[in-house]
Amino acid sequence: MLTRIGPSILLFAAVLGAWGQRPTPGANPAADWPMYNRDYASTRFSQLAEITPQNVTSLKQVCSYVLPEPSSTFESSLVAVDGKLYFTTAEYTYAIDAATCALRWRVRHELPSSPQSIGTVRGVAIAGNRIFRGFRDGTVAAYDSSEGKQIWATKLESPGGGRNYISASPIVWNGIVFIGTAGAETACHCEVAALDAATGRILWTFALIPTGKAPGAETWPKDDDFLIGGGSTWTSFTLDTATGALWVPAGNPGPDFSGDFRPGANLYTGSVVVLDAKSGKLRSWYQLVPHDTHDWDVTAPPALITTKLGKRRAIATGKDGYMHAIDIAAGKIAWKTAVTTIENADAPITVQGTHFCPGTAGGVEWNGPAYSGATNLLFVNSVDWCSTLRIDPNKPKYEEGKPYLGSANAFGDKDDRRLGWVTAVDADTGVVRWRYQAATPMLAGIVATASGLVVTADMNGDLLAFEAGTGKLLHRIATKQPAGGGIITYQIGGHQRIAMATGLEDRIFDSHGQPVVLVFGL
Repeated sequence: MLTRIGPSILLFAAVLGAWGQRPTPGANPAADWPMYNRDYASTRFSQLAEITPQNVTSLKQVCSYVLPEPSSTFESSLVAVDGKLYFTTAEYTYAIDAATCALRWRVRHELPSSPQSIGTVRGVAIAGNRIFRGFRDGTVAAYDSSEGKQIWATKLESPGGGRNYISASPIVWNGIVFIGTAGAETACHCEVAALDAATGRILWTFALIPTGKAPGAETWPKDDDFLIGGGSTWTSFTLDTATGALWVPAGNPGPDFSGDFRPGANLYTGSVVVLDAKSGKLRSWYQLVPHDTHDWDVTAPPALITTKLGKRRAIATGKDGYMHAIDIAAGKIAWKTAVTTIENADAPITVQGTHFCPGTAGGVEWNGPAYSGATNLLFVNSVDWCSTLRIDPNKPKYEEGKPYLGSANAFGDKDDRRLGWVTAVDADTGVVRWRYQAATPMLAGIVATASGLVVTADMNGDLLAFEAGTGKLLHRIATKQPAGGGIITYQIGGHQRIAMATGLEDRIFDSHGQPVVLVFGL
């Protein structure tokens, strides 16, 4: 279902400065993986082709770096620029040698001891000799990339009375750092922020929970005694450098499950929001999950692609279990395709309990699709896991430090059966071309390459390489660490490498590992 308001997306000619041409002016754009999804369009596609379907069975581990700290949720992406790999945990920022995995530096930002401080931050952005990241206390910081010296730090506050934190990896363009806050379960009025890359000064913010006379505020209750929240941004953003349009995925409303107490569409939650990158003004929006009562965040930034038939589309995925293709010119959904089991999706949540699929930990989680123009296929990981949720009929009451949910059994009782999928979808038609069923949820990043490979990993700790066109599993490497972080490919010393952030420790998915970065080559 699509709900949409606002003006059509306006096109204008972008004049790119030194910051906007590429995130690292001295880097080889084909050799590096310079941001969360590799490029501003979030395609997760690499032009590297040394590792092929014919030789991938010769892939072996080249080096590794074991993090000297426990990390409850090591879900960081990896950024590869100028011979270094950068990644994050809740408190630490790391730089290691991209050829040897030797530690170059690590720096700590000490956090207060609180439940909100425990959790993931999904990586860095880089421009010139600076790297940028967020922290769970709402701080955005800039560091010198050569030695990790802090340059500036800016605190983002929640405007609505709840608590916010940062989980997402930023992007940087034309001297501006773009990042968003999260915390729907702590009544955060989440927002998008643009900061000056040189100074950290906040240039503009956009509220994903509109209030007062702002457009969309009428879709929320007016009861001042009832605290609302939501719109978490969990991963990163997409940016159309030709039009200056910033594409933002926004998560669920809060309290998550108490739909009766927050009537209306609850904008801009469950949406892809399109902003003007320079001013922060709303250009357009697409609500994929109106009035969400299932915790079905739009989790990952959409991939901006031009299909084989020349259609310009934004491909959005989320915990509702669908891949949505937004036709940008028409301003509507061209198709949507299920990439996991869909059951009881429209059934109301009852006091007795409602069983639905995907459940609150199902669908597409924090890593979105990859796109290969050669095959015209989109590739995405998903979680096939259902839940039974019981609604609390009482009006939710916000308590500091406690999840603000509105249910009688937290995020629901999850089924014993859980598995995962890798799905390849035709970008023009939405038809599924192939599927791979995994024995575990599929959470890790996914990458497509010019040689015709698709590479990802599962929760058993296996690195998986598929033939992009057919889905044939070509090679499997047992790493013995559950994978939930980024998987990238880059070039160092003239040779292609594949790197993964693995060793996920996660109570929701019952995974236990030692955080480690692994690098593979021929």
